[in-house]
Amino acid sequence: MREVNEDTSTHAAVRATAEAIERGGVGLSVDELLAKVAAAGAVDTDPGTDGETAPDADTGRETAPATDSAPPRDVDALAAAIADRAGRHLPSGHLAADADFFDAGGSSVSAVELVAVLEDELGMEIDLDEVFADARPISLARRALKHTGAAAVVPTPVTPVMPITPFTPPPDAPAHSAARPEDLTQILADLALADRLPFVASPEPLPPRRVLLTGATGFLGSHMLLDLLRHSDAHVYCLVRAADEETATARLGTALKSYALPWSAEVRRRITVLPGDIRHPHLGLSDDLWNTLAHELDSVVGVAAAVDFLRGYQSLRTSNVLGALTLAELAATGRPKPLHHISSIAVFNEVGIPSMGEDDPLAHVDRLIAGYDQTKWAAEVALRRARDHGLVVTALRPGGIGGHTRTGAYNPQDLSSGLISAFGRFRTVPAFRYLNAAPVDWVSRVAVAAVCEPDAWGFDYNLTGVPNTLDDVVGDMALGGVHVRVHDWDEWRTDALSRLQADPIPELAFLARVLQSPTALKLCEATLKGPAATADRTTALVDALGLPPAARYDARAQLRTFERLARDGLARLPQQDDQPYLWFSETTEGSVGPVGATPDTPCAMSLTLSIASMHQLVTERRVDVRGEVTCPALHPEPLTVARGDIWIRPEEGIPHRHGLRHQLLRYRLELTDTEGGRWWLEGHKYARARRDVWRQTRALTVELGREGGPASLAGEVVVPADSYVRDQIDGIKVDPRLTSQEKRAAKLTWLAWFGLEMGRGLLGPFARAAADLLDLRRTQTPTEQHR
Repeated sequence: MREVNEDTSTHAAVRATAEAIERGGVGLSVDELLAKVAAAGAVDTDPGTDGETAPDADTGRETAPATDSAPPRDVDALAAAIADRAGRHLPSGHLAADADFFDAGGSSVSAVELVAVLEDELGMEIDLDEVFADARPISLARRALKHTGAAAVVPTPVTPVMPITPFTPPPDAPAHSAARPEDLTQILADLALADRLPFVASPEPLPPRRVLLTGATGFLGSHMLLDLLRHSDAHVYCLVRAADEETATARLGTALKSYALPWSAEVRRRITVLPGDIRHPHLGLSDDLWNTLAHELDSVVGVAAAVDFLRGYQSLRTSNVLGALTLAELAATGRPKPLHHISSIAVFNEVGIPSMGEDDPLAHVDRLIAGYDQTKWAAEVALRRARDHGLVVTALRPGGIGGHTRTGAYNPQDLSSGLISAFGRFRTVPAFRYLNAAPVDWVSRVAVAAVCEPDAWGFDYNLTGVPNTLDDVVGDMALGGVHVRVHDWDEWRTDALSRLQADPIPELAFLARVLQSPTALKLCEATLKGPAATADRTTALVDALGLPPAARYDARAQLRTFERLARDGLARLPQQDDQPYLWFSETTEGSVGPVGATPDTPCAMSLTLSIASMHQLVTERRVDVRGEVTCPALHPEPLTVARGDIWIRPEEGIPHRHGLRHQLLRYRLELTDTEGGRWWLEGHKYARARRDVWRQTRALTVELGREGGPASLAGEVVVPADSYVRDQIDGIKVDPRLTSQEKRAAKLTWLAWFGLEMGRGLLGPFARAAADLLDLRRTQTPTEQHR
């Protein structure tokens, strides 16, 4: 699979590739692509150069004119020097000159550090985007010498490629053509590798019993592993990047637990962990194991991919393109097997693309900007060519993959998680058309359904859910108490970047790097301006299999994820000290007296009840309180509420006193007097099986005492009937930053929620009394006889 027939005609190879692209529906005809390649000039049989070279007279190596202060001018020597510095930032401590820095374990942070080291120690001025585009030392050396006046050489690919003339755009190329010519050259060569796949027969249309899954330690892959085990009888072989089986197993278990997924004996019984690597020939497996899998597997599921929106095509192709072709080779070897490939909606990520349907033409590859988009495009188009060889390939295209709707598990390095965190933290959002995103639990379930249903094999699916509009997102955040302003993209980016630089957040450092990368910014622009993805075939599959239909990934679906983001420091939930989202007044009048005595001293409360967000109601069932308590028996001056909370139906309304009193509300106020003394007030509203329902909703039984001491006063205060509706319904105030429509929605939401809770609380005691009356088989208790 990794070898190429050097005798193949270059023109024939390009034509075959062009025909594959044209069949893939990517907008380039055969003649157009051949014309573009021909425009570059005559065929060059040495794929290692893209121009004139300056060989050294003695060694034959490429050199640049030497200067006294310049770094090494010999390409190999400079590459060795770069590799030495890069190795310091890697776990192994070593990097070969032709190895990719990121594939060897480098991170975005270490790439920033490497650029600084190369400038300090070698005097090289390299843009960070150049490192992300192609992070091999030999490539960085060639580009550095090219910038200083030496002849440039196209980096030698990791995998031998057909001798194709380096691509250069013709003079009449569109102004928005953005891909690098050297990347387009490599893409053409990589697509041609699909022609080396053998022709195969159709697989048996049976649910798989033995499945190879790559990417099981990733966010989507880990959820797909559990869904495969839950919804099929399959035994799953998990390919995990590690040196040995013990390390691979430990890495898989750690990943599952980090996403709140079970790692039990039953899970371990039904999986086999294979240490390997999709970047290596035969997945890094021994020949015997490769052949065994080729003859025993029923299905191959490729989820593993390098997801980094900063890295270029050259840096990502080994994982995302060659890895996909290696899985296709495994699927075509031995017994025929379907290949289920996790692609991405990014294959449409071209500025100005009119539609993103499952059978719509993909983007023009020369207009894709980010290396990730290019690799997902190249992998899907190459696998379309594999379909012509008889291989059954299913392409599953998620959009943004949101957190789990029940566990809240999320991908901490996912761009969508970073953006959502920034929206909530900075209270601003960039203007966009649609967000094509769905929660991971829905994406995983539908993807596994396609894997297990033979009738679904061999088609393309958009697993993008129901798109969110800008109004949807702004409304969802407002409902949660997070009011955001809408900025245009440039304004939002500048503001967010300045905030991240002024107050660095370690968990959002990757977002800051994205916002500083010209390539990543163009990617974001294409995403924000893209149309809504459509998924008619996916919808039909979901309906046919009786799966939960796609729903908008709204505030309720994101609730658990947002809580985890806040807990992990990536987001900020509304706080009690924030400006209230909704508030109203409550006044009460009554009397109190010593505990156990008749209440005979006036007591009144003048309170303001408020909520910071609807999230507070849903999760805590709590209302904030501020105001004053006037009780001469405690203090001659009114007491100020330092902190106050009201819990609605606390403990789900569990009744007190033998089930006769059901809790409606519980008040807890911390009070201070003018001399600094501290007091407390505890109050309860109860529901009883009596006729005075209206009074029960207004009467509050209270106890008062000094901080740290027992209750010294007790009694009852009541909301006057004539002020209840005026204050607590007509008098509701809402955050003035909301629109009129949002204010009405907020009021109605509060009243509906609170009314439902009160109705449930009042119904409880009556239902219990009715059950007691109808239970004629037992003897009533004395308490029940005298109700």
